[in-house]
Amino acid sequence: MQDAPLTVAALLRHGERTYSSSEVVTLDPDGTTRRTFTETAERAAQLAHALAALGVRHSDRVATFMWNNQAHLEAYLAVPSMGAVLHTLNIRLGAQQLGWIVDHAEDAVVVVDADLVPLLIPAIRDSGSVRHVVVNGDAPPVLQSELAPGVVVHDYEQLLAGRPRTYDWCEELDERCAAALCYTSGTTGDPKGVAYSHRSLYLHSLGVLAGNVYGMTERDRVLPVVPMFHANAWGLPYAAWLSGADLLMPGPHLQAPALTAFMTEERATISAGVPTVWNDVLRYAESHPVDLSTVRMLVGGGSAVPVSMMRAFRDRLGVDLVQGWGMTETSPVAAVAFPPKGSDPEDEWTWRAHTGRVIAGVSCRIVDDAGAELPRDGVAVGEFQCRGPWVTGGYHKVLDSDRFEDGWLRTGDVGTLDALGFMQIKDRAKDLIKSGGEWISSVTLETALVAHPAVFEAAVIAIPDERWQERPLAVVVWNDGAEADYDVLRRHLLDHVPRWQVPESWATADGIPRTSVGKFDKRTMRQQYAEGSR
Repeated sequence: MQDAPLTVAALLRHGERTYSSSEVVTLDPDGTTRRTFTETAERAAQLAHALAALGVRHSDRVATFMWNNQAHLEAYLAVPSMGAVLHTLNIRLGAQQLGWIVDHAEDAVVVVDADLVPLLIPAIRDSGSVRHVVVNGDAPPVLQSELAPGVVVHDYEQLLAGRPRTYDWCEELDERCAAALCYTSGTTGDPKGVAYSHRSLYLHSLGVLAGNVYGMTERDRVLPVVPMFHANAWGLPYAAWLSGADLLMPGPHLQAPALTAFMTEERATISAGVPTVWNDVLRYAESHPVDLSTVRMLVGGGSAVPVSMMRAFRDRLGVDLVQGWGMTETSPVAAVAFPPKGSDPEDEWTWRAHTGRVIAGVSCRIVDDAGAELPRDGVAVGEFQCRGPWVTGGYHKVLDSDRFEDGWLRTGDVGTLDALGFMQIKDRAKDLIKSGGEWISSVTLETALVAHPAVFEAAVIAIPDERWQERPLAVVVWNDGAEADYDVLRRHLLDHVPRWQVPESWATADGIPRTSVGKFDKRTMRQQYAEGSR
């Protein structure tokens, strides 16, 4: 058989040639911007020429700091297809962590939406790698003076103007070369970069197009609410382009009134986002007319989707909300919770409540503390491990990591796996807090709290939250004679972490429970909270 490289450039060519009339619609403050796939591909070519003129070469990193919009999609297509590496930056990170990531990735160019410039400047002001900043929209006039000497600011549209509308894309590029880069944070240490290959992105796109996953075709109109900086928007942009499905880009308009109006007006058929977004839609629908009659599937992920929320969407709005699971390390889609064939209709919500059913292309197992594989019986509890053509085998610039074992990715999640491939996550092996689909490091919060002179020690655990699924609870042991003032600690944390990571819930303790090896016993702390003794 012929050996054709699986590249983003090949993906780009297919969508451009086969689905030329499919469209990309971006929600703007004063209306919508519409461009066909042909027009989008032409603008991607212009962007590639512009980046090449700025000195971007093979394997150079081009970062984006953007909402879900037309220009971001153009970067998704252009940067990997010209042989460079697309690095999506999370706009919700603090400046210090963001700056570290930019320099670790060695980003040479950053493409940023104009309204996000104030968030970007503190992160790259002292960067040793960034040489060009390309602003999509009207850049603040003081931007140039706030950056390091030698960094050049460009206007996105002016940079594209007059460039050729075709480009000699790198379709014969080694499919195992890096195409995109995304960083994920753990409970300890620095953020870790996951480099997606061209091959992995192409195969992931094919995988999620399957009927057992998104089942996407050119008849669909796909609205990715999940950010394009969050694990490739769960694969939706590339999959939609490959299948010819229209793409509906919400930009920063993610609140329920604007979002539901956009979904209705543009006849969305598929949308995906974290449960917080869908919970807000439900609340809005209680007092406002919402028509989602064209929507055939909503996907929820990033944190567990409550059965009550899935039922409410079915009963009130006639829409199926489906739960999916994955990680940045799995590109990310690895499992989706559709009920199996032949199952009793009365058991539908039991099946839908599962974390997900492993999809074709991903292998999954659970192991005990010694690394021995456990039975797929839905009873044995162990750590989930994954492998497959779109599961990472290592981290960027990390030679060795305990996250990998015999070719398997250790997910850090623990739970059960049954004979039909249904996963049920019970707990996390590490104590990350997932709030609204975004990770909060308990260790980062604890380290910052202990740095305050009034605090002797502090531990942070996740507690359930109706809106955000999880929020941090900070348990503080005060120094003798110190005033127990939580407001002081809140203000102190604002110097170390983004505002949304600061806990609303606090407690004082005489001491923190510890395990036999001297570590914080957070399992006991969670149990105490559940019993009402904390």
